[in-house]
Amino acid sequence: MHTAHKIMKVFVTRRIPQEGMKILSQSGVCKVSLWDSDEPVPREELLKGVAGAHGLLCLLSDKIDTEVLHAAGPNLKVISTLSVGFDHMAMDEIKKRGVRVGYTPDVLTDATAELTVALLLATARRLPEGVLEVKNGGWSTWKPLWLCGYGLLGSTVGVIGLGRIGMAIARRLKPFGVKRLLYSGRTAKSYASDVEGEYVPLDTLLSECDFVVVSCALTPETQGLCNKAFFSKMKNNAVFINTSRGAVVNQEDLYQALTTGQIACAGLDVTTPEPLPTDHPLLTLKNCGECWGTQQTHGSQAPLLCSAGLSVIINGFPKDYQCSLRPT
Repeated sequence: MHTAHKIMKVFVTRRIPQEGMKILSQSGVCKVSLWDSDEPVPREELLKGVAGAHGLLCLLSDKIDTEVLHAAGPNLKVISTLSVGFDHMAMDEIKKRGVRVGYTPDVLTDATAELTVALLLATARRLPEGVLEVKNGGWSTWKPLWLCGYGLLGSTVGVIGLGRIGMAIARRLKPFGVKRLLYSGRTAKSYASDVEGEYVPLDTLLSECDFVVVSCALTPETQGLCNKAFFSKMKNNAVFINTSRGAVVNQEDLYQALTTGQIACAGLDVTTPEPLPTDHPLLTLKNCGECWGTQQTHGSQAPLLCSAGLSVIINGFPKDYQCSLRPT
């Protein structure tokens, strides 16, 4: 005799790869409601869609605060977020309501590290400028000093936040002939010896490094960390790369640092807001570049989240359950 499963309402806040939707739709226990767009769900639609939901699959750009939780009501049992972090969610309120949370701390590690290296190389070697000159006819003949950039060989690289992603970045940069690898953070890391990493105060890192890579988590301590005082301590020929969170950087101060020659150039994978308005001052600069993530990794991440969310809903894990998904 089969036990009939109660039909669970699941709200998905964005169009996701079909693998993820298939897991939900074929489960036989979920009624899926989807904001069928590649654009973020409007706030009023989010509040409407989550009403009465047992499960919510959201993105980093969706603010899951007390208002959303109240709109969802007592049915809400699980939230799966298509992200490495969860600073977009009111975690204290979520815990208070006994709602389980699924996130994926390791899924984007390799993709983010690869993207960081690509962004660093493109920024330092001025590749976007070169492409633009080819397209607009600016390339007339070979010139010995034209579009010269900065090399990694013999350089000193600093990583702010040597966690999973920071370490993956460091491993990929060492073979380029980096002479010294410095890192800063709350504590020294035993595994830093694998990349000959030197734990130093932040001020030392900024003053000595040719490349500064930010890969720390967004916390009250790191919000606005990269400000005027931060950039003033960097070398004038230093390259700044941020692939952590946009809010870690004071963008007005970064603009001033780039336009006054305080630092050489910057590469940004994250901004506030995302994307930047097309008339934002940073987008007018040749020495500031921006890029975004990878479809392949996002596609593999969605099914993991959907599966985890379903397991929590159907199997009824303990109230203190937190689902941290990692790829095998």
